[in-house]
Parts: sequence; structure tokens; C-alpha cells
Amino acid sequence: MEENAKIDEKARKRIRRGYEKLAYGGIADAVRLLFNEEPDLSTLEKMDLYNIAEIKRPKGGGMEIKFFDRIKALQCLEALSDGSTEQLPLYRTLQECARSFGEDGNGV
Repeated sequence: MEENAKIDEKARKRIRRGYEKLAYGGIADAVRLLFNEEPDLSTLEKMDLYNIAEIKRPKGGGMEIKFFDRIKALQCLEALSDGSTEQLPLYRTLQECARSFGEDGNGV
């Protein structure tokens, strides 16, 4: 039981870090990407594109970049700080799924 609590705490910390990065992360590299016509792989690997949800290159040219919603990330951070997971059903579902794999080894 104590081991599950440690795993849950580690997962909460990772989730919190991810939401913090979405809520407060910079977009400078995404702006650089907009102005770079044909970035090479080594340039892309160095960029922090964590906040980007979607990138499109329309047929007419140019580039569209959609970012993750910072307000939703802040709301999720608030829910985590309250200690409730009511607003995080995906997190709860993933936890239950992970526990089922530990019980009998096949997840069913």
C-alpha cells in the first residue's frame, strides 16, 4: 500500500510539472519555427515545442501552430493543489488501469 502511495505521488509530481510547463512555458522556439522555412532535424531537436498542440502546413503555404490551452492547464493545476482528482478523470482512469496490471499481470 505504501508503494502505491509513492507511485501516486511520483505521478502527481510529473503531472504537475507537465501542467506547469504548459501553463507557464515559453513560446519563443515556436515563433522561431514560424520564421524558419525548412528547419533541419538537428534544429528541431534543440527546440522546446512542448506547448504546441498541433502544427499544420496548409497547401497555400505558411504554417499554423496551435498551442495547448494555458487556462485549462492552470485549472488542472488548481485541482491538483486542492488534492482532488474530480476534474482529472483521465488521471484516475490511468491509475486504475495501472493497478489492474499489478493485480493479476494481464490487466483484465
